[in-house]
Amino acid sequence: MIAVDHRDKIIIVKQSSGGTDVRLDKYLAEHSEAVLSRARIQDLIRVGAVKVNGEKRKPSYQLRPGDRITILFLPLSPPLLESEDVEFDLLHEDDSIVVVNKPPGLVVHPCAGHRGATLVHGLLKRFAHLPSPGMGLRPGIVHRLDKDTSGVMVIAKDDWAHHFLTDQFKKREVRKRYLALVHGRPEGDRGSLDLPIGRHPVKREEMSVSLVNGRRAITEWEVVSAFLLDVSLLRVVIHTGRTHQIRVHLAYMGYPVLGDRTYGYSRRWWRQQDATMRKALTLAGRQMLHAEMLGFIHPESKRYVEFKAPLYPDMENLLEWLRTVKPGRG
Repeated sequence: MIAVDHRDKIIIVKQSSGGTDVRLDKYLAEHSEAVLSRARIQDLIRVGAVKVNGEKRKPSYQLRPGDRITILFLPLSPPLLESEDVEFDLLHEDDSIVVVNKPPGLVVHPCAGHRGATLVHGLLKRFAHLPSPGMGLRPGIVHRLDKDTSGVMVIAKDDWAHHFLTDQFKKREVRKRYLALVHGRPEGDRGSLDLPIGRHPVKREEMSVSLVNGRRAITEWEVVSAFLLDVSLLRVVIHTGRTHQIRVHLAYMGYPVLGDRTYGYSRRWWRQQDATMRKALTLAGRQMLHAEMLGFIHPESKRYVEFKAPLYPDMENLLEWLRTVKPGRG
């Protein structure tokens, strides 16, 4: 039982004595009456708007039974970013949402090493008003794609849409389908993986299958095409949204995404391949992964909608080349 006492903009949450140790940000994301994303809660914690027993704590603070949490709801900040001309394809726009086809090579929002020319900067150029939770660095963003992954993304145009969509992602109610070019030919026409993913124990910027510290990750795949060159096109559906999930799971299977320099084959492996396979890597230029379809309940109509994004030319051209090339004839 969670006791919640509203006092102006302050919420006081008293954890029941039967609770178990859990991260502060995770606990609030799961139990706060307000519809807040975990990212928004982390922002509030970092700026000191969340206190435990009257003291500031980190998002990773482990709560104990009886801890008293106070939350001061700060007004949404205006974006702290300047708009920039950034190219992306607009697939749909209405009063609540924007749907785009994110190009490969484009970072979604500012982060270490990428302070400018992100998708967010381009969105601010086209759309003057977007919700900006927390520190205002991710206006409208409710989910992400990796820098070199192309495809469909939905962006919220107001606070209600942002909360509504974020809640669906958190509850795994969003349908996500991808296309991936991979090395090798999987056995069978389709399959699935239910393997936990967590931070790599040594390479902290990477993820890995981890039976000890990982979080559940479910990936389904089916073969769309198998080419004479040792490459296959897979259609992939994910039921969870772990960082690098598809890339990690497919590499674990032994079929890494073509062009993936993090989870794919090493440079030494590539140097041992014939000219045709090396040309495939050159034509790829990046990880050949595309978010093909996104389906969710629309914040305004409350009806299920789906949006599809066409392939970008680099992946389309590579597919055309793979349909005609034969090993040793690059």
